[in-house]
Amino acid sequence: MSCVWCHNPEGISPQKQKMYSRKRCIGCLKCISACPADALSTTPDGIKTDNTTCILCGKCVEACPSKAMEISGTEYSTDYLIQEIEKETIFMDRSEGGVTFCGGEPLLYPDILSELLIRCGELGVHRAVDTALFAKAQIVKEIIPKTDLFLVDLKHIDPSKHKEFCGVSNELILSNLRMIAEAGADFIIRIPLIGGINADTKNITDSAKYLSSLPWKRKLVNLLPFHEIAAGKHEKMGTTYNPSKIPMDTPKPERLQQCIKIFNDFGIEATVG
Repeated sequence: MSCVWCHNPEGISPQKQKMYSRKRCIGCLKCISACPADALSTTPDGIKTDNTTCILCGKCVEACPSKAMEISGTEYSTDYLIQEIEKETIFMDRSEGGVTFCGGEPLLYPDILSELLIRCGELGVHRAVDTALFAKAQIVKEIIPKTDLFLVDLKHIDPSKHKEFCGVSNELILSNLRMIAEAGADFIIRIPLIGGINADTKNITDSAKYLSSLPWKRKLVNLLPFHEIAAGKHEKMGTTYNPSKIPMDTPKPERLQQCIKIFNDFGIEATVG
């Protein structure tokens, strides 16, 4: 998926991403000297990376004294991650917290995710999976018994609109959502609420109607008002935020209350945040 408003665009690709902050750059050019691929050059807008030659080795990041360069994405072994989780279990026990696997999309890595979920279960750690459910049904089916809670993003209920704004239809997503509901899995729906995209009465009503049809005990929706944090991230990545200039805005408080009421009318609790 590649949602127009994605606030973690560096997580869309499964590959590492290099990010550069012009505001932090002091113009020392140490990054250029350190680059073994000669992928960096100076421009009026600061340092530019040639992504066709950059090998994402991170040498420029190591050389940068002002942390203007950074690599988003680090590979860890499952053993390392479990060791880090074990360090936090005392705090999880006190707060009744746990571990949330998110991204990006954690279901892109089903084997690793499955192993981590099993090992967390053995430690007695609560396990949540934050997902858009855009994955093969078999993958979702195998993850269900290893997960204590699904945090499911629902971008738009209309398949064509979903494809327009997210790059793919939502048919597979809705099918997987019904599957986890019918399996008795615990889940919470999260809706990034965006004016001009999905905050209209029709979409909210249709979404509430669909969700109310699911065999769902918790019946809880989190509404997440739109913000433009992604714009700054795209600038750091050297990519363009919302290239089609699709109108998007943060819903006003009265609109939020209207959305909450619609969900309530269908027997679903809706909260903001």
